Amino acid sequence: MAVDAGRTGRPTLAVVGATGAVGSVMLQILSQHADIWGEIRLIASSRSVGRKLAVRGEEVEVVALSEEALDGVDVAMFDVPDEVAERWAPVAAAKGAVVVDNSGAFRMDPEVPLVVPEVNPHAARRRPRGIIANPNCTTLSMIVALGALHAEFGLRELVVSSYQAVSGAGRAGVETLRRQLSLVAGTELGTHPGDVRRAVGDDTGPFPEPVALNVVPWAGSLREDGWSSEEMKVRDESRKILGLPALPVAVTCVRVPVVTTHSLTVHARFESEVTVDKAREILATAPGVVLFDDPAAGEFPTPADAVGTDPTWVGRVRRALDDPTALELFVCGDNLRKGSALNTAQIAELVAAELMGRGGV
Repeated sequence: MAVDAGRTGRPTLAVVGATGAVGSVMLQILSQHADIWGEIRLIASSRSVGRKLAVRGEEVEVVALSEEALDGVDVAMFDVPDEVAERWAPVAAAKGAVVVDNSGAFRMDPEVPLVVPEVNPHAARRRPRGIIANPNCTTLSMIVALGALHAEFGLRELVVSSYQAVSGAGRAGVETLRRQLSLVAGTELGTHPGDVRRAVGDDTGPFPEPVALNVVPWAGSLREDGWSSEEMKVRDESRKILGLPALPVAVTCVRVPVVTTHSLTVHARFESEVTVDKAREILATAPGVVLFDDPAAGEFPTPADAVGTDPTWVGRVRRALDDPTALELFVCGDNLRKGSALNTAQIAELVAAELMGRGGV
């Protein structure tokens, strides 16, 4: 795709993994946001070569991931498996691109910043490897609200339970839920031990247990002492983003029968006494946060409200009954938008503004 005269001098963007679930959301976001890019190059695996995808109202042909495809790229957004990012992100960086990587390959690398633009945008400027990491979708579903509260009150302990949508496990997760729902719909299942499992059989997809008519207290892979990889990501990433390497964090991740949008309960302890009124004031004015909190009117966030939207939705704001320094919150965030594609795009936009500001494209 040639860059038209109106886009000359703007940075060239590559979307690597453009045909995936997050990639498709990314193209929507690029079409909805201010048009700051010159050429947008769509890159995917060889099996997708030749497909045409719409971005900014134009049809763009997908090309295969190769060294040549990365030539002349200023910013490269990667949404690919870890092993692909590990191989190709350094290649793109060596060719002069700033890589914004949505995989887990580099998140805890001390030479790779882990960035949430509403919380630590300054971190994006120090990138010795030429790579910026995007946090995990579960972390992103809460960290914008938590970062705003931390800036005011000083976070000192965090206890979180997640209620994670099946799309966090990719298209296979969504297909599994829909298939299982078709098996249990219109039945009396869910009233006897094992009846849902027998109906579903061994076809549990990427989940260890049936997810329809059920909740599954597990997400990710097994880590030491019974913790899951998803739980460790929330702990490690929250510490890194907030600049609190010793923050005590306890996490339990649960999979629920929701297609898209993660929810979390948050118990946050701070350095000094907090008030609900001040917390609500902070959350109501924080960029990227919607305060939706009137239980008397039945108003609080749910995935059905938050899905397809960009902000973190926050409700059920309470001071802990037995600790005047602690707040209880319920938060929801679309795991494919802010939890993935949107945050990646926001980081890329930060980099583009930096490059344009110093005439670096």
